[in-house]
Amino acid sequence: MWIMAFHLVLSVSGVYSVKSTKDCKLLSHSPLQQKVLERLEPLVGKNFTAEDKASNESYTYVFQLCGDAGGALNAGVIQVDKKLQKTTVIGKYTHTQAIGGSDWVMLIYTNGEKYDAHCNKEERKAIIMISCDRNVKVGKLEVGLEEREKEEDCFYLFELDTSSVCPVIESKLSTGSIISTGSIILIIGFSLLAVYLVGGFLYQRVIVGAKGVEQFPNYAFWVEFGNLAADGCDFVCRSRKREESPAYRGEATDNLQEESEERDDQLLPM
Repeated sequence: MWIMAFHLVLSVSGVYSVKSTKDCKLLSHSPLQQKVLERLEPLVGKNFTAEDKASNESYTYVFQLCGDAGGALNAGVIQVDKKLQKTTVIGKYTHTQAIGGSDWVMLIYTNGEKYDAHCNKEERKAIIMISCDRNVKVGKLEVGLEEREKEEDCFYLFELDTSSVCPVIESKLSTGSIISTGSIILIIGFSLLAVYLVGGFLYQRVIVGAKGVEQFPNYAFWVEFGNLAADGCDFVCRSRKREESPAYRGEATDNLQEESEERDDQLLPM
């Protein structure tokens, strides 16, 4: 009984709560931005860490999608100063913008802690550029740059590669691809036919020494093929039964010639 009560308290307090992209609070309610966030669902609940190697200062950045980065409440991106052991909130997932393309997503966390001396002491902002890479499930977080030499609109830029934002490859052929494939097959067929005719003609004329229609490649075969095709068409298409020739009935033509000669003799005057 006590164990069940303990689990109930944990679930209510959020310890067992399941993270999702719905935990991100968009600055303006937009179904389109919500769909963009849903593409990043596989990244939820993971901390991504990056070291700032380009700067003389020693900073570590932690990013989490729609979750508390490094355990900092409502923080989507934090900056950890190793020397001073100080944590600064760069942007909060409770102030999120999501912009997406066919193979990329730009995630913007605003409402971070204010600058001390730069950018007119405005609030910090983090931009995470998430790009498609089919070769990796989830890549490493990279620090792009920190733009703070302006009076306003300063930002931290981060880059992350993942296959989660890659467009789905359609397995079925579209109408356009079918037409394109058919065109390629026709071009190949006509090319082979041209090679056959020209090459066969030259072979028959130059090598064999044929003249006239016999220069046509495989002339005897095509003549026979044409006769067979005509016979087949005649057999299939004619509706009236034709009288069979004597050869098909198995009668000798010599007997027929003798009978016709006898009939002619009877007609002659005596």
